[in-house]
Amino acid sequence: MNQDLVKKLVDEAILENESLFLIDLSFVSGNKIKVIVDGDQGVPLSECVRISRHVEHNLDREEEDFALEVTSPDISRPLTHQRQYLKNVNRILKVKTQEEEFEGTLTNVNENDINLKWKTREPKPIGKGKVTVEKNASIAYQDIIEAKVKIVF
Repeated sequence: MNQDLVKKLVDEAILENESLFLIDLSFVSGNKIKVIVDGDQGVPLSECVRISRHVEHNLDREEEDFALEVTSPDISRPLTHQRQYLKNVNRILKVKTQEEEFEGTLTNVNENDINLKWKTREPKPIGKGKVTVEKNASIAYQDIIEAKVKIVF
């Protein structure tokens, strides 16, 4: 399987729609090609079909048989690209770093880091009882081990 040709074909297909971007391209044993594509406003099924057809029509099954799967990332897949963070602003994220774990609303995304905001209950500075406090954290991309969108029902 000519992996460079497949990569070129996938890139060509994605370039036709500026809102799409490649998350993962993998070649599994048995000539299985798996393409995961995301988009700034999600990925309609028609775009997965279009990308699949573009790749299939430019590869010769007579030369080498293959299986092709083009999908969007499922919700359990961690965020890996800055554009994924951008499209999830105002959603609740669970973020793991080397030192600690955070769960909060993604409020801002820039070139270097993300910002989370959440509320927590802490003991009052004076007296008994607890008070609700708003916390913020700025987390650099390089410190993020895993970040996932939390599904709230």
